[in-house]
Amino acid sequence: MKNILFALALIVTMPIIAQQEPHRSVVHVTGEGIVNVEPDEVLIKSRIEHEGSTAAQVKKENDEVVAQVIKYLKSQNISEKDIQTDYMNLNKRYDYNEKTYSYVANQAISITLHDIGKYEKIMRGLLENGLNRIDGIQFKSSEMEKYEQEARKKAVLDAQNIARQLAEPLGQTIGRAITISETDYNSFQPIYKMDAAMQEMNMSNEGGQTIAPGELEIKIKVSIGFELK
Repeated sequence: MKNILFALALIVTMPIIAQQEPHRSVVHVTGEGIVNVEPDEVLIKSRIEHEGSTAAQVKKENDEVVAQVIKYLKSQNISEKDIQTDYMNLNKRYDYNEKTYSYVANQAISITLHDIGKYEKIMRGLLENGLNRIDGIQFKSSEMEKYEQEARKKAVLDAQNIARQLAEPLGQTIGRAITISETDYNSFQPIYKMDAAMQEMNMSNEGGQTIAPGELEIKIKVSIGFELK
């Protein structure tokens, strides 16, 4: 019986306690953090491709170039884990104008260079060893996690500063964070497509200007609700 009376008393007093709790004012803001990073790695998306009248012949030609390219990369101390076959295809192609069939063999290989200083030499060597297609060149950083944390911290501090600026003209201040969430992440990494990459390879052989790595931009946005005092 005592337990029942205690439970009833608790139910009656709970609305009173809730009414006594002051209403909490919150200011919601979005902060942005940007970090620009100089790349120290490069990913080369390459492809070896041959076309001919017989499937056996084009596969043989393709396999020979692939073996030659991999042998060259290993001679340049590129680790096996940094030479990855993405896919292999052997397709039959029909020419509607000539009314003839041909066969196309291709193999895509991704090559990661951890020493960006080797980039020009490796690109030149790939071309000399029979590589005939580049699908893209992407400059990267080996410390992306560290720079992401830096951008995240900047975003939080930016949100805090904005909240203070909003509260100050009202003669108020901000308190602790009530809610926080990451709303957007964007890592812009320059990617050079086939035409630009092949042009760069040819210019490099001629001693001309080559592609500049540029900078990576890491951008993070956060949404934070601060207590308004």
